[in-house]
Amino acid sequence: MKRFVFGVVFSLAIVSCQQKETPPVAKKESTPKEACEKPKTVKDADGFEMYQMTEMAALMEQMYVDNKRLRERIIKREAVGSFPEHYLKIHTAEMTDPSENDAFFKARAKAYIEAQKQLYADPKNAKVHFNAGIDACVQCHEQKCGGPLVRIKKLYIP
Repeated sequence: MKRFVFGVVFSLAIVSCQQKETPPVAKKESTPKEACEKPKTVKDADGFEMYQMTEMAALMEQMYVDNKRLRERIIKREAVGSFPEHYLKIHTAEMTDPSENDAFFKARAKAYIEAQKQLYADPKNAKVHFNAGIDACVQCHEQKCGGPLVRIKKLYIP
């Protein structure tokens, strides 16, 4: 009897571990807010899909990391350093959806760059300028791409 129970349990375990194919899901049309949430993927030599960031996505990731570090330096009242020139690529970097590079985006990008430049030029008011830069990010992402808003808002310095 023990062998029979063991055989049944073993058989169920084998059957339950087999990979089941799921039917493909039909893609829906994307709206502008969803445009930045869809990563580009490419298949590697082994057939695995790999995430490929656009120039703009990579730049924004770098800006996030830079601002996270800058936030800590401002809070600790340390020197802020010099303006990161790579931020200027925000005006020319390839976007996931080129139609998103419109007048609204350009205005928010300009506001962000101006706030950043003021931060480095006037470190005594770094917190005010830093938060103004984050405001520009939030305003843009509220209109264009809501995905990273929670993460961006955590950068604010109270």
